[in-house]
Amino acid sequence: MVNKYQIIERGEPHSLDYRIFFKNESGNLISPMHDIPLYADDSKQVFNMVVEIPRWTNAKMEISLAEGLNPIKQDVKKGKLRFVANCFPHHGYIWNYGAFPQTWENPDHLDPGTGCKGDNDPIDVLEIGYRVAKRGEVKQVKILGTIALIDEGETDWKVITIDVKDPNADKLNDVADVERLFPGLLKASVEWFKIYKMPDGKPENKFAFNGEAKGAEFATKVVEETHKFWQGLINGQEESEISRANVTVENSPHTISNDQADDILQKASNGGEAQPLSDEIDKWHYVHLM
Repeated sequence: MVNKYQIIERGEPHSLDYRIFFKNESGNLISPMHDIPLYADDSKQVFNMVVEIPRWTNAKMEISLAEGLNPIKQDVKKGKLRFVANCFPHHGYIWNYGAFPQTWENPDHLDPGTGCKGDNDPIDVLEIGYRVAKRGEVKQVKILGTIALIDEGETDWKVITIDVKDPNADKLNDVADVERLFPGLLKASVEWFKIYKMPDGKPENKFAFNGEAKGAEFATKVVEETHKFWQGLINGQEESEISRANVTVENSPHTISNDQADDILQKASNGGEAQPLSDEIDKWHYVHLM
């Protein structure tokens, strides 16, 4: 499968103005949340994943929900760019981390399995293949399972996937295969999510299902449900803090023209002042669990 998408960077890297916009194979600007299809082929067994954070990196990058065309930007707290801490023995993010386009964890939906409502974001994806991805890359992946993180009282699914081009892709079809071929990865993933906010003074995160990873069939149903929630979002008329501007979604009341999309890019900052990177980014944090 050929990558159909290209990225356009705006703003100075490591600045509050830095953004990554997307173009499709026709050269038109698009929203990575709304215009990239969830399904990569007609089988509906291969999914598109938008990579926000390459493995081993610390910058907390995310699809911007509030901004037109939903570019990727770095999360900000109290005016400072956010970086995830290195919680020993983990360095940065331990997988390629991103999101499934055309999904939405509905904050009004109470999940019967987790007992919590959605976190108002696209569904998160962990890609466990051997290759470190590039920020803004659109990977084609297959679903292997999911972990149900409860983040500050909200359901925050983490879907485990493998790049279909990975040498081990044909051997991996479910979470049992992950444990067999990549022993310790599932345990390390749960530990990572449990402790990654603790260096900031927050308590350890909790999980539904006692942290047990659910299988591929279960995970696929969760993704399909969040896709239906997104369809309601993109076609809805009610107010939303999420920008639903798109250029390709048929019958959506939020579709804009290519000229309007170009205008959004032209108004994006192409400057900004890079923030100095603290030595704290490389520091090991030794976390004591209760």
